[in-house]
Parts: sequence; structure tokens; C-alpha cells
Amino acid sequence: MHTLTDLARTLNRSTVYLAGLQTRFELPVFAGAGYSKSYLSFLTTLVHLRTLAVTEEKLKELWNIEKKLLHLLHAETSISSTWFLDSCGCESNPNRRLLLSNYDLGVDLNSRDLQLGLDFTDAPAELFPGQEMGEDVLRVFNDYRRLYFDLSAKMRAELPHVRAALSWAKTRIGKK
Repeated sequence: MHTLTDLARTLNRSTVYLAGLQTRFELPVFAGAGYSKSYLSFLTTLVHLRTLAVTEEKLKELWNIEKKLLHLLHAETSISSTWFLDSCGCESNPNRRLLLSNYDLGVDLNSRDLQLGLDFTDAPAELFPGQEMGEDVLRVFNDYRRLYFDLSAKMRAELPHVRAALSWAKTRIGKK
């Protein structure tokens, strides 16, 4: 477990910056050493994506879609206040995992298939089915895929610039 100061040191960001991320991404805040390895992994993903010139607005949009998708798929199987971050840091099946929460969908993101109707919770049944309420999981999944593939293309385009900047920085400041 980590403190906010540990997270800041590891990510080379200020605690104020991380507190801002917590607020803007509506993340739980813990006292003391209450931050898990998966929480650190989520913040690391955000920092990496920002380094690849993904705007915070796009990240928040993607995060909101992911949370909506996780709710529609009834993925909240634990009582943990960080259930939506608990998959962060897992490295298996990266093509089946959502970008920010790292939740394994069970299908490749390139697939148009999604196993519907799974409910892993003991929550009471809804009065109306999700489609009648205007929440179509396939529509949300397709919204996610569109944004995900757009961001992936932008990250691929940014990679040569990041590599060039890294190479340039090594010549300017020397290797350590």
C-alpha cells in the first residue's frame, strides 16, 4: 500500500497534481497508506497517456464511457470502493482489456461481439430492461471503441516525437 506522497514520488508529479486527478476523475481519496498497487497503475496509465499528448478531456470522456460500460455489464462484483480500478496492472490479454480500468471484457476490442446479460451482482432486478431505459450496452461499447481507436491512432502518431524527444534529451543531459 502507498501514501499519496509515495504515488507522487513514483510518478514524478506533485501531490497537488494527483489530488486534481482524483477530483477530476472522481477517484476515492484515502488517508495514509491507503492506495493500492492497482490505484498506482491507474494513475501511471493517466500520466503515460498525457505524455503521449492525449488530452485530459478525452481521458475523462473515455473514463466516463468505461464506467458506464462496466455498470451495464454488472462488473461491480466486489464491495471495494476501488472495484473499477482493481484490474489495473494486470498484463494478461491486453487486447481484451479496457484502456483505463484495464477490465477484461472477455472479447478482443476489435471484435464486434460482446456477451450480454451477465450479471455478477446480487442487486435487485431493474423495473425495466436497460434497452427500454435507453442504455444499450452495444451502443456504449461502440462509443468506447470509436474513442479508443481514435486515441490509439493519435498515440501511434505521437510515438516518433516522444522517441525523438527522449533521444534529444539523452544527448542534452547525459545518461544516468
